Amino acid sequence: MNLRGLGAALAVTACLLTACSSGDGGDATSAKDATYAVWDPYPQFDDSSDWVKLLTRCGTDAGVTVKRTGYDTTDLTNKALLAAQQDNSPDVLIVDNPVVSTLAEAGVLTTTDEMKTDTAAVSPNLLAAGQQGGKTYGIPIGANTLALYYNKKVLDAAKVDPATIKDWASLTAALGKVKAAGKKGITFSAIGTEEGSFQFLPWFWGSGANLKQLDSAQGVAALTLWSDWLKNGYAPNSVLNNTQTTSWQEFAAGDFAFGENGTWQLANAKKTGFEYGIIPVPSQAGGTAPAPTGGEFVTAPVQSDTGKYAATQKIIACLTSADNALTTDTTLSYVAATDAVQQKQVAANPELKVWVEAVRAAKGRTSDDLGTRYPKISQPMWGAFQAALSGSKNPQQAMTDAQAAAGK
Repeated sequence: MNLRGLGAALAVTACLLTACSSGDGGDATSAKDATYAVWDPYPQFDDSSDWVKLLTRCGTDAGVTVKRTGYDTTDLTNKALLAAQQDNSPDVLIVDNPVVSTLAEAGVLTTTDEMKTDTAAVSPNLLAAGQQGGKTYGIPIGANTLALYYNKKVLDAAKVDPATIKDWASLTAALGKVKAAGKKGITFSAIGTEEGSFQFLPWFWGSGANLKQLDSAQGVAALTLWSDWLKNGYAPNSVLNNTQTTSWQEFAAGDFAFGENGTWQLANAKKTGFEYGIIPVPSQAGGTAPAPTGGEFVTAPVQSDTGKYAATQKIIACLTSADNALTTDTTLSYVAATDAVQQKQVAANPELKVWVEAVRAAKGRTSDDLGTRYPKISQPMWGAFQAALSGSKNPQQAMTDAQAAAGK
């Protein structure tokens, strides 16, 4: 896609996003006044925050002044595409990882080779979300993903030891015991949006399925798992309309044994008033399922004045250095993108151990070189689990129809 075709890219970005807020904009400036524009999706942080202080310090260390603007995530992507059309891109752009492929295909971003960005220490599974056509278009600032929160009181009443849950069979057996004990099994988000796809992917990938073939036997097995849970009363019908937020609210009410949710709920978990724990989402055959990664990439947009790249390189190196990453990822509730910083996080907070394990097994939604094909697959996929869970189609038919739609 060339820059004149950027308008078409705007439509595919909205369905990739799982959370939004709002913020004000700003424009890139010329190199001669040594002011460098940085755009990020964190409008919740003001100039007094540790995040903005870090940006300012990284600019100072690079010999320039940083002009930072925080945008709503959707707004940021659209503005980045428009700015590229106008040759007015920011110097550093921090974007949600599924958007990287959209911007790369549109010709907006430089590669890490061009920017001499050192990605050697970054976990390959996380870096893959920013790769397309054999090239890498940024470096992850950190990641979050999904796991299963559990209510210890509910599991104790059902005589279920969470340590015994290693695969789908043992999880489903546990849900049966919970129901028999008069409690509720598991809640999650199966809403017909990207949030639902985000929550379905650990089960889909955990079956061994590939997004390029939704109706494989493995893909159908994943949907059958969810469908059977609803049929057996192990999961509520409300999952059809649950966002990740409303699903969390159901779990936090205290009657559910399990809730599928993310790192971002850790602070809220401490407020529930009951003893909780966390286990990874299990794969069908055992072990940790690959869950999708959330989190942002630090990228460098193409500039007509390539002389600006030297300072940009320094800013990016500063933002993603091991020392700064630890502070940043703690602020953003992210697991770090490198093993060394992950170890520091677990040492400081042992509760993060399960999340590090989940992130190490995770993968990007646009990985497997899917790039901008992902939203064209995700939408039929969420249509499939909506159809199967509502009972309008059986899992096989739902996935067969989804594959036909994704292949168009």
